[in-house]
Amino acid sequence: MPDPTHAARGDAAHHADGQDRGPGSGPGRDDAYGADPAAPTGEDTPAPRRSVVGWVLYDLANTIFSLNIVSFYFSLWVVNDKGGRDGDYLIANSASMALMFLTAPLLGALSDQVPRRLPLLVVTTLACCGFTALLGLGGLRVSLVLFAAANYFFQAGLIFYDALLPSVSTPETRGRIGGIGVAVGYLGSLIGLGAGAVVLAADEDAKPTVFRLTALLFLLFALPCFLFVRERPRPDATAFNGAAVRRALGALRSTAQRARRVPGLPRFLVGHVFYADAANTLIATMGIYATKEIGFTEGQARLVLLVGILGAIGGGLVWGRTVDRIGPRRTLARVLALWATVLVATAGVAYFDLPQGVFWAVAPVAGVALGGTWAADRPLMLALTPPRYLGQLWGLYAMVGRFAAILGPLLWTGIVDGLQLGRPAAVLSLLVLIGLAYLAIRPVDDGRGEVGRRAADQPEAGSMPTAAAGSLSS
Repeated sequence: MPDPTHAARGDAAHHADGQDRGPGSGPGRDDAYGADPAAPTGEDTPAPRRSVVGWVLYDLANTIFSLNIVSFYFSLWVVNDKGGRDGDYLIANSASMALMFLTAPLLGALSDQVPRRLPLLVVTTLACCGFTALLGLGGLRVSLVLFAAANYFFQAGLIFYDALLPSVSTPETRGRIGGIGVAVGYLGSLIGLGAGAVVLAADEDAKPTVFRLTALLFLLFALPCFLFVRERPRPDATAFNGAAVRRALGALRSTAQRARRVPGLPRFLVGHVFYADAANTLIATMGIYATKEIGFTEGQARLVLLVGILGAIGGGLVWGRTVDRIGPRRTLARVLALWATVLVATAGVAYFDLPQGVFWAVAPVAGVALGGTWAADRPLMLALTPPRYLGQLWGLYAMVGRFAAILGPLLWTGIVDGLQLGRPAAVLSLLVLIGLAYLAIRPVDDGRGEVGRRAADQPEAGSMPTAAAGSLSS
């Protein structure tokens, strides 16, 4: 399966006002970042081509890490090579995401206040690569701690990386350049998967070598971003201090209150938590499931993952056209129905001891479902979001996404390691999340957010408009 975190990172392409690069975003934030004298001086001034190339290559770089470490090779090393439980890997993953969820407002405030974000990206990337290179040393428990640290710094770096998009684009080219980053990121998935396959073909016990190669590839492909991206001047940058953090937390609270007044948005965000949780959990455990429950070799599991990636690329294109034709809410409902089919089929192959060929057929369908999830998810968020508060509400959306990466792994761990009901039962439990997601989004009106814009643009004081209240309670 393709990397779900990569799909989520594509949100940067859709943030039109540049105010959505972290939870600390708020009104008055400028799109001009940094103070490099060689940088383009205005938002409408095109960035040098090498800056664009450097920014795009970083997406390729961090997708190599995300696929190899977060989604595939490390989990196989924990369970297949070291005899660990599913929960050992999943709890470490959830712990790092919980820490990120708690510290994201501080990192968002830091991103907003410092004159240049690129040095912060360098520091977080070096930390991630350093911890990744140490994986496999010192035993399982030490490696789980190192993995949690590497994943935390990887996620922290995304806050600063996404914030650089306005420095390499103009408002007119932002979506296109962000989209190129997403596409090149899928290439990173293929590079990471292939690099691991080459190493393991020579020595099937050499996963720690794959970890170190992943760290090296991450750093090498990140270097053009470090060297060539030039941040735009930021006249509004101030010192980072406690007051900045307090402002960020206050902005987050006011954003959450504002989101409650936008018809359909609370329901969508709840649904987003459930279906993103189900998708992310299935992808994170697919390598383990394929080898332990289906009986695949790790080489076969890699090929299944490749098939899933190709399915996601094609699915994104097909579902994107469907969004244009019938709207994002109806498209997302159909995607959720496809996810339900995938989950039933995935569990059924193991429950009924079906031929492995059935699982080969399920893999591309799961990829298509994942591609459709993000093809419909972001347009629906945009349809519901008042333009005036686009940046702030996208920051809230990002926070909700991080929360979604915590619950699913804990649910899986409780069923597999706690209740010991088996992995197929854990897969079927994700059906509950898909069902809850469907119930949440079913009443949502995706009529391009006109009602929501009127509601959110009302003064802060006073009662909620009757129409908005009715929509939210429907």
